[in-house]
Amino acid sequence: MIKKITTILFASLLTSSVIPQLHAQSNNSVSASMMVSDQTIRPFHLDISADKIMDLKNRIAQTKWASQELVNDETQGVQLSTMQALANYWSQSYDWRKIEAKINAYPQFVTKIDGLDIHFIHVRSSHKNALPIIITHGWPGSFIEQLKVIEPLTNPEKYGGKSEDAFDVIIPSLPGHGFSEKPTTLGWNPQRIAKAWITLMERLGYQQYVAQGGDWGNAVTENMALLKPKGLLAIHTNMAAAVPAEISTALAKGEMPKNLTTDEQMAYKQLDFSYKKGLGYANEMSLRPQTLYALDDSPIGLAAWILDHDDRSQQLIARVFAGQQEGLTKDDILDNISLYWFANTGVSAARLYWEASQGATGGFFDPRGVTIPVAVSAFPDEIYAVPESWAQRAYPQLIHYHKLAKGGHFAAWEQPKVFVDEMRTAFKTVRKGL
Repeated sequence: MIKKITTILFASLLTSSVIPQLHAQSNNSVSASMMVSDQTIRPFHLDISADKIMDLKNRIAQTKWASQELVNDETQGVQLSTMQALANYWSQSYDWRKIEAKINAYPQFVTKIDGLDIHFIHVRSSHKNALPIIITHGWPGSFIEQLKVIEPLTNPEKYGGKSEDAFDVIIPSLPGHGFSEKPTTLGWNPQRIAKAWITLMERLGYQQYVAQGGDWGNAVTENMALLKPKGLLAIHTNMAAAVPAEISTALAKGEMPKNLTTDEQMAYKQLDFSYKKGLGYANEMSLRPQTLYALDDSPIGLAAWILDHDDRSQQLIARVFAGQQEGLTKDDILDNISLYWFANTGVSAARLYWEASQGATGGFFDPRGVTIPVAVSAFPDEIYAVPESWAQRAYPQLIHYHKLAKGGHFAAWEQPKVFVDEMRTAFKTVRKGL
């Protein structure tokens, strides 16, 4: 019976798409959408009350801890020592006001699209020929992932680039995530979000632009490409949907093909591990997201759920809280988790997995048939590092492919300089055509 259940679970992972509403004005008063028209763009200012910050600290202090894991590694989940180190730093040393000030230093807005208020950061470069780029985060990320790359993209000369490398940067929050409104009706899947992003770029007055994304951000970005809006020139992904059909079949059978290259073998092994051991969270959110009430009630429950997204980023974060230096800091990690907590988006963000699974006929990494120009960056510690051979098959107009030496799932966050270099290189050919 156990074998049968495991087989069903694995099959569902292969064939489905698994893989706060805060006030939009600085005076914190919004009534009846403030009688604004659907196309109005309103300024947004973040101000979490001191009472909410104190409540967070009190809840952490009152955590009812689980007993210690029965193994000497993370094979049973996020280890107790990691969570207790995180809790201690979160309650005793972490300062939310620092990231709040950083967020408020950027121009932020909300605008209603398809009946939903969408939050976004919009930073225009001082260079008149800057290339507009819309960057979409995934789960368990947020727009905080991309904050480190805003300045280098918009002001390249200050960060080792040239004026012709400049971008205008638009970073929206997915519905039900961050400070975008939580959907109250069904249907907010990646396809619908893609349409909303196209509307956003049109509303901002951009006639030509590029798009970037990883995780759900890739799903949204690729769906934008499938819609082929007139202004979308090319896309970039750091988590490509490029697994060939025969590889998906082999994974389901548990039999690695014998004719794979070294890079293809590595990708197969990464996918095999993730499908069998690393996507339990995705299965639960695809099937029963509303059951996860603990995410909105317990800060430590939320933090552990977020940390356990993928094996390699979880290990990196564990090393950080053990005192090692990595691409992310303790504050980086807690900035993102705190955002989920204050925005109260544990369950609302999880529903995207459920929405994407409704009527889905393919897996998250199945090629979607994108035919516009695509650039791919393959980071080694991603859920899988896409081989160039697979990228070439999935994207007939592959304009850039680069296998990186370091970095994982949160590419812009963990390796911002590398990410910025990739954006500059990936879209050079696009700029030449303008």
